[in-house]
Amino acid sequence: MNISIVSVFPELYTSFLSTSLIKRASEKRLVTFELDSFFSYVKPKERIDAPTFGPGSGMVIKPEVVQKAVAAQELKHGHAYKIFFSPQGQLLDQPMLKKLAGVLQEKRHIMLLPSRYEGMDARAEQEYADITLSIGDYVLMGGDIPAMVLIEGMLRFIPGIIGKEDSVTQDSFTGPFVDYPAYTEPVEWEGKLVPEVVRSGNHQAIDRWRKEQAAKKSIMCHFNWVQRHVVTKEDKELAASFIPTHYVALCHADVLIGEQKQPGTTSVTSIDIHDIARSCKTYGVKQYWLVTPLIDQQKIVQKFLSFWESDIGATYNAQRQKAIAAVALEASIDKVIENIAQKEGKQPLLVATSARQVDHDRAVSFFEQSKVWQHERPVLLLLGTGKGLTPEIMSRCDYLLDPIEGFTDFNHLSVRSAAAIILDRWLGVHAKKM
Repeated sequence: MNISIVSVFPELYTSFLSTSLIKRASEKRLVTFELDSFFSYVKPKERIDAPTFGPGSGMVIKPEVVQKAVAAQELKHGHAYKIFFSPQGQLLDQPMLKKLAGVLQEKRHIMLLPSRYEGMDARAEQEYADITLSIGDYVLMGGDIPAMVLIEGMLRFIPGIIGKEDSVTQDSFTGPFVDYPAYTEPVEWEGKLVPEVVRSGNHQAIDRWRKEQAAKKSIMCHFNWVQRHVVTKEDKELAASFIPTHYVALCHADVLIGEQKQPGTTSVTSIDIHDIARSCKTYGVKQYWLVTPLIDQQKIVQKFLSFWESDIGATYNAQRQKAIAAVALEASIDKVIENIAQKEGKQPLLVATSARQVDHDRAVSFFEQSKVWQHERPVLLLLGTGKGLTPEIMSRCDYLLDPIEGFTDFNHLSVRSAAAIILDRWLGVHAKKM
């Protein structure tokens, strides 16, 4: 298997390819490397690049230079799977590395074409690139470091390069969870001890502890990865055990009403009870609170809940009864907070939701669960009816979730639709096919 690298600065790779496991792989002839320079395909003192067409600064590598480099390498080593690098490319992650290792084993020749300056002429990329990769949402001075990242990550999957296969199969991001913490001697260092279970010699207990630690770290620091890659029932249950307890409150008080958006109260609707209860049950919410101070409304809700608590409700729709069993009624948000604090032994973090942009010191997106969960406290999601929660309630909240938006100016979702989307983004599984 050969990896051809055509670069503006091939000398950058000299020490990289002659170090550690990559050097050993080369010495074992598990893989060979061919370094080449784009300057090999122009006359002395001739430029390999030219100014971009149109306004703006920057130089772009000429397409004919790329053409000659590709032809020369393929003449030596046969047809190549060609990889370009660009911030606009596909994200390079662990599954992609494994896939490309398979390509290398099948095709026997991969060509890396890292660019510099403003990149390659787009026509060369269109003509030759089998894939264009990015290593993150940032811009570097060139594609050589991304090419080295690819080589290091990809070669880990080639048999014989890594001594112990377990080191690869248990890597972070190989499955839904990152790797577990590792320890060595001494047992105590700077007042910190190696966990007793790790020293116990009980392999079953150690394996269980390692998986739990990996899951906990993944939930707290890489939850969006877990959302996309958790598949099995066992892993879902393990992940769920480390997600902080969540509650939802649908507020019919402390909300804005009317075109003037004055503080007031709204009426409870049965469809909101039904649908939000089902969403809460689906996403593991512990309790769904209906908040209304109006006595007449409370009586209506109690009558509704009594039906679903009865044997008739179970006969009518057993699944619906399971969902509505988690619905509770309170007269104020303060009473909800008090109830949660009594159950959990901790004050809940209040996370507001809004359909509009609101100034808030601690606004969070649906990719920032760790900011909220790092406090290790229960989470209460507040949903507003009417025109949304009052500014007074918003100011009391610890965090504010970003509004749900589409690629239009229309933003008038029902609260039950918004609740389903919020819970899915915040707590849902979004497994992507590998």
